[in-house]
Amino acid sequence: MIEIKDIKKNYQMGNVGVQALRGVTLKVEPGEFISIMGPSGSGKSTLLHVLGFLDRPDWGSYTLWNKDIACLTDDELSGLRNRIAGFVFQQFHLLPRVSAVENAELPLIYAGKRHLKEKALDKIKEVNLLQRAYHKPNELSGGEQQRVAIARALVNEPKIILADEPTGNLDTKSEKEIMEILLELNRKGKTIIMVTHEEEIAEYADRVIYMRDGKIISDEKKRESFTKGDREQQISIDSIFSQEHHVLDKIEFVEHLRQAYNAIVSHKMRSFLSVLGIFIGVAAVVAMLALGQGAKESISQRLASLGSNLLTVRPGSHRMHGVALEAGAVTRFTLKDAQEIAKLPQVKSVSPSVSGRVQVVCGNKNWNTQVQGTGSQYPQMRAAVPIIGRFFTEEELRMRQKSVVLGATVVRELFGNINPVGATIKVNRVNFSVIGVLPQKGATGWRDQDDLIVIPITTAMYRLLGKDYVDSIDVEVRDSGLMDEAQNVVELLVINQHRLNKDNEDSFEIRNMAEIQETLESTTKTMTWLLGAIAAISLLVGGIGIMNIMLVSVTERTREIGLRKAIGARKADIMKQFLIESVVMTFSGGIMGVIFGVLTAFLLSLFAGWTTKVLASSVIMATVFSIAVGIVFGLWPARKASKLNPIEALRYE
Repeated sequence: MIEIKDIKKNYQMGNVGVQALRGVTLKVEPGEFISIMGPSGSGKSTLLHVLGFLDRPDWGSYTLWNKDIACLTDDELSGLRNRIAGFVFQQFHLLPRVSAVENAELPLIYAGKRHLKEKALDKIKEVNLLQRAYHKPNELSGGEQQRVAIARALVNEPKIILADEPTGNLDTKSEKEIMEILLELNRKGKTIIMVTHEEEIAEYADRVIYMRDGKIISDEKKRESFTKGDREQQISIDSIFSQEHHVLDKIEFVEHLRQAYNAIVSHKMRSFLSVLGIFIGVAAVVAMLALGQGAKESISQRLASLGSNLLTVRPGSHRMHGVALEAGAVTRFTLKDAQEIAKLPQVKSVSPSVSGRVQVVCGNKNWNTQVQGTGSQYPQMRAAVPIIGRFFTEEELRMRQKSVVLGATVVRELFGNINPVGATIKVNRVNFSVIGVLPQKGATGWRDQDDLIVIPITTAMYRLLGKDYVDSIDVEVRDSGLMDEAQNVVELLVINQHRLNKDNEDSFEIRNMAEIQETLESTTKTMTWLLGAIAAISLLVGGIGIMNIMLVSVTERTREIGLRKAIGARKADIMKQFLIESVVMTFSGGIMGVIFGVLTAFLLSLFAGWTTKVLASSVIMATVFSIAVGIVFGLWPARKASKLNPIEALRYE
């Protein structure tokens, strides 16, 4: 069954090299019960580890059913440990936070046989522990824990049972029970190799091997072994390797998820503090991006209220000899200027405008507000189509009619909740008929855009304000792509109309609303990304915290990792488990962070009055980023765990 020749194994203890095995040669037949004895440091445990595929020899050959396994990969050795060998350790090496039957199930997971978990219960029953199957290790005696370890070793029906001091930590009664179980297993055809230093325990074996200083000094056969024929016992090693390629496909993701959940729950406070960093980071990202997006949309709405594709022509403050003159001192615009601008092919419509302060009275209520005289195209150009009533017409404009459209603030102050359309109000003691109500636009800075009244510009100039010039001219361009061209054409027209020379060209200005909008949107976008970047730093810090916790977890669970490898876990299995654990923590923190971030954005909008908008893209980005943090920062600890040597891990203090 097994044949080793001239096996040597050296260990490095600091700067000192130790020869654990010095040319050991040994044959093991199927069905034998072998006891390996010797003083401490004789190499008996090292020999057991080599025989059980837990350790590699530095020199010599190892054949299993005539198959040379000395040069197998780590994953191939894991397959042999899972299907050929069953380990029973002196320290039991049970997972502390799961039940006896769940401990016995572990090898099934790495064999892709999780669906056969009832088999673990059968093995628990076989070692007379059915009544304690769902108790955790700290609720079991030493003898009961060792029985669980034996059940775990048997669950995959291994051909060899390897027991390292199986009775070393037990009382006399438990010692006898364990040895009776091993003896019964041998009678059923299991090959048993046991390390012990007690003569009375060695008496159970058919063959006793004595070791000293890394060599076999005697090999005594006490009685014939209960063996089955080689043909029955021999199996195809190559078939195990071919099956092994499909193990990862068979291991259910849900099982890894369950183990990750158990590991997280078992250290609640530590896991909570780890999740907290991701939680704060994601919440900050979602809230800050919502705040930035809300600010962007708020600015867009306010700019939209000013009109689109709009140019505003205004008198400028010309400087003469270093002294700034009053706006309009050199260039004043008239209705004729507006008519000439309207003839340009790039222009869609024009609305001249004058303004001033007036006192409005209705019954026993009065209000001081701004009056604006405009053209009939004003509502389309300034997104100010009345929500109640109508706007004045070209006919009313030409006839200088005393018609007025009220802003929402004026309506509230003079009429309250009453519909004002059809009512008569006095504007600076002149009677005006209310024909409509403007839509609400809100406040911009210190100015309330709804605190105004709009009347025909001809009425404002000649009947109310006594002006023969206009304060500004709004020009709507036919297409946004013509804005620059239209601005240049209008500028040239004004210069020609008013015969301005080079020194007087600063006596008027043209404001391009598209440029203002683009500048504000660019600034808002920059601020949004800045806020998001600052919040992302919180996520980064949280990720570093996750990595730190996972590294601590790898150190704390070194023995557990060693155990999992000893029962057949591949590197990929260990790596996948720790990665899933990391991602579960970051994803949980991410989901809670998204919820809290959305809630924070809502509260900022509700109590602080800030405009916020949570985008689905920001939620998805924050969630994906939290998962990416788990993968990136969990990768190093996972790789570190997967590379641990099973023997060194099991011996870790």
